[in-house]
Amino acid sequence: MPHDGPDSPKVQEAADHATARRRLASGYRASRRAWLGLGLPAKLLLLTAAFVMLAEVLIFVPSIANYRLTWLHDRLMGSHLAALAAEAVPGGKIPDSLRMELLRTAAVKAVATRRDGQRRMVLPPDGPMTIDAHFDLRPMPSDTPWQELARRFGLIGDALAVYFRGSDRTIRIVGPLGMEADDFIEVVLPEGPLHAAMIRHGLNILGLSIIISLITAALVYVALSGLLVRPMMRISRNMVHFAERPEDQSRIIVPSERTDEVGVAERELASMQRQLAQLLLQKNRLAQLGLAVSKVNHDLRNMLASAQLISDRLTTLPDPTVQRFAPKLIASLDRAISFCNDSLRFGRAEEAQPRRELVLLRPLLDEVSDGLGLPREPGIGWRLDFDPLLRVDADREHLYRVLNNMCRNAVQVLESMPLDRPEGPGEITVAAWREGREAIIEVRDDGPGVPERARANLFTAFASSQRKGGTGLGLAIAAELIAAHGGRICLVDSDKGAVFRIALPDRVA
Repeated sequence: MPHDGPDSPKVQEAADHATARRRLASGYRASRRAWLGLGLPAKLLLLTAAFVMLAEVLIFVPSIANYRLTWLHDRLMGSHLAALAAEAVPGGKIPDSLRMELLRTAAVKAVATRRDGQRRMVLPPDGPMTIDAHFDLRPMPSDTPWQELARRFGLIGDALAVYFRGSDRTIRIVGPLGMEADDFIEVVLPEGPLHAAMIRHGLNILGLSIIISLITAALVYVALSGLLVRPMMRISRNMVHFAERPEDQSRIIVPSERTDEVGVAERELASMQRQLAQLLLQKNRLAQLGLAVSKVNHDLRNMLASAQLISDRLTTLPDPTVQRFAPKLIASLDRAISFCNDSLRFGRAEEAQPRRELVLLRPLLDEVSDGLGLPREPGIGWRLDFDPLLRVDADREHLYRVLNNMCRNAVQVLESMPLDRPEGPGEITVAAWREGREAIIEVRDDGPGVPERARANLFTAFASSQRKGGTGLGLAIAAELIAAHGGRICLVDSDKGAVFRIALPDRVA
C-alpha cells in the first residue's frame, strides 16, 4: 500500500514550502530591523523617492496606453497614404516593386479598405498569414460612464500585454476611414516594432522618472530637513542632553523665533524643562531640610521621652498644685512626642509595600478604641455599626494606622467642645459594609464638621490642620497608605459632624 515516506514528493514539497516561509519571515524581520535602524533623514529621503516613483507609475500606466494608440494610429495613417498612392496608379495595376515599397514605407504587411459598402484589398500580402490578435480602434459610443471606464481599462490592459507577449505576433488593426461611419481601413502588421517602440518608451519614462524622483526627493528632503528634521533632531538631542543632568539649567533648550508648531514645541519644552529644574532644586533642598528635621526630631523625641518619665514621677507627689498641673504637662509631652513620631514616619522616602491579608475589622477597632481610651465617660461615645465577622483585604498595620489617625482626629475635635453643649456628649461611629469587591469604612463624629477653608488641603501634609497644635499629618499619612492599597479616601458631605469614607478594593486574582 503506498504511503508518504520521508522522500515522497508531497513531503518534499511541504518541506520546501516551510523553508520558503521561514526565509520570507527572516527577510521580513531583517528588513524591518534595517528600516527601524535608519535615522529620520534617511527614512524621509527613501519615502519621498518611493512616493515619487509611485506617482510616476500611476502616470506611466495610462501614458503607455496613449503611446500605443498613437503608434497604431500612425500606422493607420501611413497605410491610408499608401492606399491612396496605390489607388492613384493608372489602370489599377500596382507593380510588385511599388507595392513592396509602399508596404515597407507604411511598416505593414497588408492594407484593405471599405468604402460605400465594398471591401477592397489595396495592398495584398506576399503570401498567406496567420493573424494572432484583432484590435478595433474605431470610436465606440458608450451608453454609461462605466462602459467608458471599462473601455479605458481595456486599452491599458492591451498596452501592458505588449510587454509580456513577446514580439513574434501578427495583429490586425481596424480604424476609421473618412467621415462615414461604415467606411474603415484595416491593416495587418507585425507586433515586433510596436513591442520595441514601447520598450524604448518605457525605458525613457523609467529614466526620466528616476531623475525626477531623485530631484524631487532631494528638494523635498532639503525643504523638510530645514523645516522639520533638523529642528526635531535638535529637540531630541536636547532632551537626551537635559535628561543626563536635569538640575543643570544651562542645558535648557533655547527656543527659536519660529511661530509654527515646531516653535510652540520648543517653547513648551523649554518651559517644562525650567519647571522640572526648579522642582528638582526645590526637592533637593526639601530633602536636605527633611534630613536635618529628622535628625532634630529624633534627638528631640529622646529628650521629650526623658521629660515624660520625669513628669510621670510628679504624679506620685501629693502636692495639690502638682496634681493640678501634672496631667496637662503629660498631655503636652504626649502631643509633642506624637508629633515627632509622625514627622519621622512621614519623612521616609516611601512607605513599605502593604502585606495584604483578610483582616477582621472588629478586633482591629477594639485595639484602636483601647489605645484612645474610648468610650470616655462623660464626653465621648464609641459605636461600631457593622457585621462583627466583616473582613477587609488590607495590611493590618497600615489599616490600624489609618483608623487610629482618623479616630484620634475625631477625639481631638470632640475634646475641644464643651461637655454641656445642647446636643449632648459627642460620639464617634465607625460603620462598614461591602459593595461588590470593595470594603467601605466610614468614620463619623458629631462635631462641628470640617470648615470650608480646610477642605482644599485636607489631605496635604502640614496644611490640613485647623486645630491649634495640630500637625496636619494624620490625614496625609492615611491617604498615602490607602492609595498604596489601590483605594481612596474622601470627605462625605453630611448635615452634622464630619464623615470620612474609605474604599478598599480586594486584590485582583
